[in-house]
Amino acid sequence: MSKLDGVLVVDKPSGMTSHDVVGAVRRALRQAGVAERRRHGPKVGHAGTLDPDATGVLVVCLGRATRLVPFIQASRKTYDARMRLGVTTSTLDAAGEVLSERDTSMVDEAAFCEALKAFVGDIHQVPPMVSAVKVGGERLYAKARRGEEIEREPRAVTIHDIVLEDFAPGAAAEAAFLVTCSAGTYIRTLAADVGDRLGVGGHLTRLRRLASGRFSLESAVDLDKVAELAASGRLDEVVLSPAQAVSDYPSVVADAQTATAVGHGRTIPATGFPGPVAVLDEDRRLLAMVEDHDLGARPLVVFTAGGTGDAG
Repeated sequence: MSKLDGVLVVDKPSGMTSHDVVGAVRRALRQAGVAERRRHGPKVGHAGTLDPDATGVLVVCLGRATRLVPFIQASRKTYDARMRLGVTTSTLDAAGEVLSERDTSMVDEAAFCEALKAFVGDIHQVPPMVSAVKVGGERLYAKARRGEEIEREPRAVTIHDIVLEDFAPGAAAEAAFLVTCSAGTYIRTLAADVGDRLGVGGHLTRLRRLASGRFSLESAVDLDKVAELAASGRLDEVVLSPAQAVSDYPSVVADAQTATAVGHGRTIPATGFPGPVAVLDEDRRLLAMVEDHDLGARPLVVFTAGGTGDAG
């Protein structure tokens, strides 16, 4: 497995889509000659979309580590969010058309905190029309661009914690808060729902992802640094190995016989853990992600030379 089969944590700038970031990383790899050393060029994918105006942690998977995207996407996220009360928009954030405006002088910090508390726990959200959710085989944002508004099914998400950072009262009140939530949570929807609960409406004005699973801003690099390191052949200095990328999952160390079996996609003895489990070799390199079933642990994805990618 190459040193560049791993995970890169990017501090995404505002004004770029997640796809734009993937393109920038791919160009950096191509300029560094990685594409020429691989038959089909460098594989690059991201785990967990960020809106163009949002900034912060975007996990980018390289090479064979792109197989880890579903496991990394499933992790909880932490955001630093800011919202404006009293103004609703067509996109639930500052990029949209203003739909309504109300005075928010009657909303104080205590009332805002109570509204936040109401959303902690297991809740249901209606995905925004500008989201990437597919309905009828088409992304919602594509429909939104044509001016369409369709019925959307609420989705179950979990808000693990919300902490108020700042509240500025007045006729145009604003608030900032930290939120830790499950994958699939829309913070713009949360902001709009909080505003609705207070009877004044609201929209998201700023969003920065502080962490995605075990990945945080502390280990993130900006795109200029990515390009610089790639150009000097030192990108591996900031690329995390596949084993490091899934270190927040339970793990087991396989002996030689088990390593061979899992490398060929065979079922191995049960791990005893619920959910996906990382199988490591004796050198702590990732061999596979498996999950227990009735007859043992079945490989979900395989990384060893004998494996062929997704299993079963």
